[in-house]
Amino acid sequence: MSAIDWLSKSVAMPAGRTGRPTGKADVATGAAPAAISTLPLDAPRIDAAGVLPTSVTGLPRGLWGATPTATLADMIARMQVSALPAVQDLLYTLLMAELDPPFDATGDGQLFLARVDKLLALGALDQAGALLEIAGTDTPQAFRRWFDVALLTGDEARACAAIRTRPDIAPTFPARVFCLARSGDWTAAALSLRTGEALGFVSQAEADLMTHFLDPTLLEQDGPLPPPQPITPLTWRLLEAIGEPIPTNTLPVAFAQADLGPTAGWKAQIEAAERLARLGAIPGNQLWGLYTRAAPSASGGVWERVRALRAFERALVSTDPPAAAAATLADALAAVWPLMQAADLEVPFAELYGTRLQGKGLTGDAARLAFEIGLLSADYEEIAAAHTPTTPREAFLRGLARGDTGGVILPDTMARAIARGLAARALPPDQALPPDMTDLVTSDRLGEALLRAMDALARGAAGDPAAVPDAIALLQRVGLQDTLRRSALQLMLLDRRG
Repeated sequence: MSAIDWLSKSVAMPAGRTGRPTGKADVATGAAPAAISTLPLDAPRIDAAGVLPTSVTGLPRGLWGATPTATLADMIARMQVSALPAVQDLLYTLLMAELDPPFDATGDGQLFLARVDKLLALGALDQAGALLEIAGTDTPQAFRRWFDVALLTGDEARACAAIRTRPDIAPTFPARVFCLARSGDWTAAALSLRTGEALGFVSQAEADLMTHFLDPTLLEQDGPLPPPQPITPLTWRLLEAIGEPIPTNTLPVAFAQADLGPTAGWKAQIEAAERLARLGAIPGNQLWGLYTRAAPSASGGVWERVRALRAFERALVSTDPPAAAAATLADALAAVWPLMQAADLEVPFAELYGTRLQGKGLTGDAARLAFEIGLLSADYEEIAAAHTPTTPREAFLRGLARGDTGGVILPDTMARAIARGLAARALPPDQALPPDMTDLVTSDRLGEALLRAMDALARGAAGDPAAVPDAIALLQRVGLQDTLRRSALQLMLLDRRG
């Protein structure tokens, strides 16, 4: 079964994979040797499936090396990286990369499914769907995830078509009823439901929901149904179909993808896009397109961000005389930036506007803020090179963006932690990392070391500077300079301590 408790049970597990019946002892039934599991040498290695080749990622194919599959799967499942977008980006790269399977991979796809589940947990349904398409959906475990991605992205017609054309994938009765009804075969759908009830394969809650789905007029007699638990993509679609939709903001972030469609209201679309943009599941410009689609007709909450961003957009392209335009832009920036900070959307904002803010004639606090926002963009190095620092903090940030902090004053505790990590490059290789990290790198467990470093950076962002130096040193050791600099800049410029 899935490690994610909200996935639909859209297909049945084949016989023999559900484990030994409860209470059955390990009693031998014969003296013949035990069966030996075999895998053809040319069999597809599902754990190696990925959409990003090494020529794109720059990662070695043997990154997972000697780390056990179960250890990697558990570390990926537990990874918390929402604090630092740079670490999010590295995690997405690891999840989507073509890499050799761990040394003990058996072909059951344990690491592959952990990668897909992490993408689902982050709301990255397009990425998870692409990974599943590459690897194939020939197993119930993979098909279940693909089916739910289709349900949440509005592609349920394709999912149901796949069920009809795949006799080797056994749909459960709720999934069968849903797909038969969607195809217009209401009689067969009702018969399947009653058969499932008679055989005990459909719970009472499922039966009630499916009955109301097949005959919505029953709602007038029975009233609203209690929502089933847990809410799965399939039950969410069923409730939506009978006119009892559940807001996605109370559900796992993957459900937010369903609110990006044209049937959702504007406010719901914006709130869903904000949730997904925070986790890097969608590009920032998709959110900004929603922000600027129309003028808000209400106030408070999300509408304040919409109103402030629209005013900022107008100020950014103002054709007023330079002095007046700069003053208007400074006021608009001072209004919108705190709202982006409160929503943890600083980096998506910077990716779109950081470069455009440069050279606008801003002065004082507005110029300082524009510089720092620029450092959160992809053009951080060029923006730093063109800037003349006016404070020790700006000098450190400039040096950090350019990869040279030598001779600058360290303005705070986090800067000192980052500098300690950078100083490791001057040490001999066997002294540049702490013993535990050195052991991982030298024993062919580089991927595990990277995951530990990513976790350490997340802890640093949450208020533990002591976790930062070793993580910085490791990123430096393996040559991930862009991730290192962006992570360090975000540690300095973002407040993620709650």
